[in-house]
Amino acid sequence: MAPIRLTGISGARGIGTGTVYVYKQEDIRIDTRTIERDAVAGEVARLQGAMEATIDQLKAVKSKAAESMGEKEAAIFEAHILIAQDPSLVAGIQGAIESDCLSAAAATEQTVAMYADMFSAMEDPYMRERGADIRDIGDRLLRNILGMNPRGLAHLTGQVILVAEDLTPSDTASLDKNVVRGIITTAGGPTSHAAIMARTLEIPAVMGVGSVDGVESGMKAIVKGTEGEVIVEPDEAEFAKSSEAAEAYRAHLQALKQSASLPAVTKDNHQVLLFGNIGKAQDASHACHLGAEGIGLFRTEFLYMGHDELPTEEEQYEVYEKVAKRLEGKPVIIRTMDIGGDKELQCLQLPKELNPFLGYRAIRICLDKPDMFKTQLRAILRAGVWGDVQIMYPMIASLEEVKAANALLEEAKAELRAENVPFKENVPVGIMVEIPSVAVSAQLFAKHVDFFSIGTNDLCQYTLAVDRMNERIGNLYQPLHPSVLRLIKNTIDASHGEGKITGMCGEMAGDPLATMILLGIGLDEFSMSASSIPVVKEIVRAVTIEECREMAAHVLTLETADEIRDYAKSVLEAKGIEL
Repeated sequence: MAPIRLTGISGARGIGTGTVYVYKQEDIRIDTRTIERDAVAGEVARLQGAMEATIDQLKAVKSKAAESMGEKEAAIFEAHILIAQDPSLVAGIQGAIESDCLSAAAATEQTVAMYADMFSAMEDPYMRERGADIRDIGDRLLRNILGMNPRGLAHLTGQVILVAEDLTPSDTASLDKNVVRGIITTAGGPTSHAAIMARTLEIPAVMGVGSVDGVESGMKAIVKGTEGEVIVEPDEAEFAKSSEAAEAYRAHLQALKQSASLPAVTKDNHQVLLFGNIGKAQDASHACHLGAEGIGLFRTEFLYMGHDELPTEEEQYEVYEKVAKRLEGKPVIIRTMDIGGDKELQCLQLPKELNPFLGYRAIRICLDKPDMFKTQLRAILRAGVWGDVQIMYPMIASLEEVKAANALLEEAKAELRAENVPFKENVPVGIMVEIPSVAVSAQLFAKHVDFFSIGTNDLCQYTLAVDRMNERIGNLYQPLHPSVLRLIKNTIDASHGEGKITGMCGEMAGDPLATMILLGIGLDEFSMSASSIPVVKEIVRAVTIEECREMAAHVLTLETADEIRDYAKSVLEAKGIEL
């Protein structure tokens, strides 16, 4: 058959080859009809076999989690193993098969629901959470009984090109970059969770390809992440050539990591701050290992997601303290809760909205729920005694919001002072510049904050009126659009006019095509996914600041994003920098 060629949006750079695995999360369908008495023994045997498989899978997941995330994070799977091995659970399911003539699947569904509901109704928060654990185990057991793939992707082996409509955080939790060599999604764009995770794991990815009709599991495929191209069922020569290029690219990335400890300084001695974006405390070590000189974005919403109750002050403090100590005096910028838009909470019932990205989210929720907000502010202030902790407010649109947030911050300080609790008195406070109203009026805001951090994901979306998650218009989402670059420059100039700095924590900060341009227009600090740091550092160390300023001046005369992208690519290629 002729090769199938697909075009999408670059989600993560590089090239990958492997065998297609089409990921479809099947819904569980259970036949609730009773079975014949002579079929009972067979159903009991099916249950026992599925339970053994479930326990083996949980042990494998626990081992992989311990290796990639640490023993503490893997402990949840040890609890799952203990629950799965609980004799009362197995006996309950087997009893329903034998006494009620239910199939193994129907008996499991009924018994698991009973146990889960019982735990979920308990008053103790810890015991309530066990209800969710039982449901998770039940889901895995049911899929094994029915011969279905387990939820998630931990079971993949070999060299795989993963094809999916999109990937959720739970889907990607168990991704192994040594197995998954490329990702293709029919939906999403460069700022989708799948794209961000692909960049973090250094897996070449193409997003928003639309239809994948004719693409089936078992086919050979090439993912050209940098170009946004996919070739399915290429001829043998092309596949072999691309496989060699993929191995060379992986070797190049490994070589870059060897220079991670070198300073981020241009050839003419201009110092650049390269920071990491993190979502969990343990991510800080990985970012530092790859050369981060600080944390420019600590996404605290992950402390809130997936829990039945809001995190307490003490729970938050312990996490912030851990990161501050790990950074040993280097900056840690903690973004206050950025919930809403595409992020939902179990512990905070948010209203359904027609346009959530323009709705009740981030600082708007925090100012509406001051007690919840002050709990977080108190935890951050307390953690500040352990290092250079800074606070950043997201989704700011007006000065009134900055003043209201700062008033609550002062209330939190006064409470801690009255309680004789140690805290950082003079904590720097900055804002995310992601709404055009702030970028346009940056001169006004610069007088009232200590720093700016540009969130390009939303700034591009709002400036260009492009839904960044909509693959149909993904080509219109252009961070290098002349209008976006002018807003960025205005923001930087405003901060410098007040003797302050501007950083960037959106995905654009880790885009090699943007590095010289951003340096040239004066960006002080780049914060990005840890895996992007070595590549950006390589560029910084290969150029002079004067070259960057000349390049930026020329870029600002160009009229389209395509012209800017092509020009930036030609400059880097001329310097021998591999993209």
